[in-house]
Amino acid sequence: MTPVLSVRSLRKYYPIHRGMLGRKVAEVRAVDDVSFTIDRGETLSLVGESGCGKTTTSRCILRAITPTGGEIRFRTETGAEVDVAKLPRAELRPLRRQMQMIFQDPFSSLNPRMTIAEIIGEPLLVNGMNDTGARHDRVAELLDLVHLPSAYLNRFPHAFSGGQRQRIGIARALALSPSLIVADEPVSALDVSVQAQIVNLMLELQDRLGIAYLFVAHDLSVVKHVSHRVAVMYVGKIVEIAPTHELFATPRHPYTEALLSAVPVPDPRKRASRIVLEGDVADPSDPPPGCAFHPRCRYATEHCRTAVPDLQEAAPGHWVRCHRAAELNLQGVSAA
Repeated sequence: MTPVLSVRSLRKYYPIHRGMLGRKVAEVRAVDDVSFTIDRGETLSLVGESGCGKTTTSRCILRAITPTGGEIRFRTETGAEVDVAKLPRAELRPLRRQMQMIFQDPFSSLNPRMTIAEIIGEPLLVNGMNDTGARHDRVAELLDLVHLPSAYLNRFPHAFSGGQRQRIGIARALALSPSLIVADEPVSALDVSVQAQIVNLMLELQDRLGIAYLFVAHDLSVVKHVSHRVAVMYVGKIVEIAPTHELFATPRHPYTEALLSAVPVPDPRKRASRIVLEGDVADPSDPPPGCAFHPRCRYATEHCRTAVPDLQEAAPGHWVRCHRAAELNLQGVSAA
């Protein structure tokens, strides 16, 4: 299958300036050599601790921020492949309709002064649908897709709950029939019961419309339910990427093992053996030598402290950035 998105060696560095002359003295490597692909109709989840570079990666892909280097190759609806990272701003606009975003906060992402019809219809108007009747019909169709009645069209956002607002945000993202949607923690601001409804809605829409999702999250219980593959990030780098069931059952990186140990097990008879990581996350402006995870890793050797590991294929489709991946027997959880 031809990927709808192929990211290769993506980098985003932020310079640090100091002194009266504002000289560059260092740089924050927010995203450092990230590569992955997403097929049409697939969900790739990007997980990791806060500050690991997940959101920066997603914003680079949408060109909300300009990457420092690397390629972001996107397959358009015509079948052509373009490098979003190098496109001039004038050529980006036609691609915007094919790459959309669902935001984390459903309360601040909707304009309180616009009706629901105006919010969902705005992308259509901006992209040339000037016929008011056609636009109204399309908005009503989108509301039906996300299971909201068309009677809500003339209401304002304050009249809706958080879950309903996120449905409205999803309808807005679907307005231009995109092939890729970046969902930046779309359920983290919602109650647990509402989270399940929104995640199930996203899966239903994916089945119906063939959308590819880049799902940015930190809740592995949600990730387990929604993803086809999972990529784990640590200090700007992907340290492991694999099919969901394989990553949950047989993790190959110690950081992934620690994250999985925090996943709640819905059985009071089973006591989870939680792995508590000592120390702080490495500073992306001054990472430690060798493997960035070695100061917190209970399996680290002298080689880990001096040599930077490469991303290598430990099993078919299972990539890991760890010197000891082949010899460690790490604890996973069921992905069922």
